[in-house]
Amino acid sequence: MPNLSPFVITIDGPAGVGKTTLAQKVAEALHIAYLDTGAMFRATALSLGSGAWDLPGEELAGRLSGLTFELDGSRLFRSGRLVGDEIRTEEAGMWASHLGTRLEVREFLKERQREIGARTPLVAEGRDMGTVVFPNAFRKFFLDADPRVRAERRATQLRQMGKEADVAAIEATLRARDHQDRTRAVAPLIPASDAVVIDTTSLDLDAVFARIMREIGRIAI
Repeated sequence: MPNLSPFVITIDGPAGVGKTTLAQKVAEALHIAYLDTGAMFRATALSLGSGAWDLPGEELAGRLSGLTFELDGSRLFRSGRLVGDEIRTEEAGMWASHLGTRLEVREFLKERQREIGARTPLVAEGRDMGTVVFPNAFRKFFLDADPRVRAERRATQLRQMGKEADVAAIEATLRARDHQDRTRAVAPLIPASDAVVIDTTSLDLDAVFARIMREIGRIAI
């Protein structure tokens, strides 16, 4: 299989495990771009609206064809508009999870992600980066953690954004998303066979970051 990118590091894992912050730190340390593919799913879900995951295949594909994605540095744009905090809600996350069960959506976004990766070295984080989108990535990581711990981290993140957060409700949502993401027929959430798996339950951000950077080693970009 030919390489799909000049240089890609993938970080996969379930919601609330710290992928976003860690991927940003790794990208900054390596002076390369950062791609939040979960943001692409969330932005797509908000663009298409509630219930889009139940649309007939032809109609869904037609609506997807009107969307474009670009990466400027590490800033993600959907159809010319900067993707911002409007996607960072539990509802948007659940919509994205529902939409991710549709093959039309996964194929559409996979091609957009590969196009971005073919143009620039990057750290790509998501749920199937190492297994499906960039199977020949330079390094692959899979992060996991106890759902309760992830819920607490997510609640802290939401509060820092000035939003209310109920840990029990967030945990219930995370468990539902976990089940849907891990058991779906299309690109289920699983570690790549050659991924480094890191349980972050009892590790702080700095410890996980140090582990990832040790695994990557000294790299000349």
